[in-house]
Amino acid sequence: MNETKKTYSVNEIFYSLQGEGRHAGTPAVFVRFAGCNLKCPFCDTDFRKGTPMTAQEIVDEALRLCGCGIDDGKPIIVLTGGEPTLQADRELFDAFHNCKFGIACETNGTNPLVWADFVTVSPKEDYCDSLHCVAEKAHEVKVVFDGKHDPEKWFERIQAEYYYLQPCDTGDPDKNAEIMRETVEYILKHPHWTLSLQTQKILKIR
Repeated sequence: MNETKKTYSVNEIFYSLQGEGRHAGTPAVFVRFAGCNLKCPFCDTDFRKGTPMTAQEIVDEALRLCGCGIDDGKPIIVLTGGEPTLQADRELFDAFHNCKFGIACETNGTNPLVWADFVTVSPKEDYCDSLHCVAEKAHEVKVVFDGKHDPEKWFERIQAEYYYLQPCDTGDPDKNAEIMRETVEYILKHPHWTLSLQTQKILKIR
């Protein structure tokens, strides 16, 4: 009797540069999962559709995209979404680690995650009332800053090595310029925060 292999619903896998946070400019294979448990008003990602893939198929596609052999130096894997913690599990993490990939995970912090090598928590509690951020620790905290909500509570609530403010992209150039000015002013007054730009949009890459 054939055993059915577990699959994950994957929206897309692509190879590019990390555009945000501590690893900005670093080569990375992005594994974007389908589905999310939040509906953020500024979200610019269509993650509704997904293709079922096994852990090995995901790893094989990552190796193909970056052109690396199993024993070669590799870019990091970035698990993103949607919300990757709804699907990513120990089996998938082990499959990547077995091929010597380092794993970074970008999460909204509403679910626990313990196996990634680098965890980015980007809390969206200020924008979504349905679920709350439960994360207490991360490697980095990345807060979308709109000039209206005070990010200081996340500095107090989540223990991390790095704290980033990322100006909210509203789609309105004039509003974006205003938010950028407010973000810079806030960081100058609160220097425990660092500016994070979506450099992938500036460079016009994925």
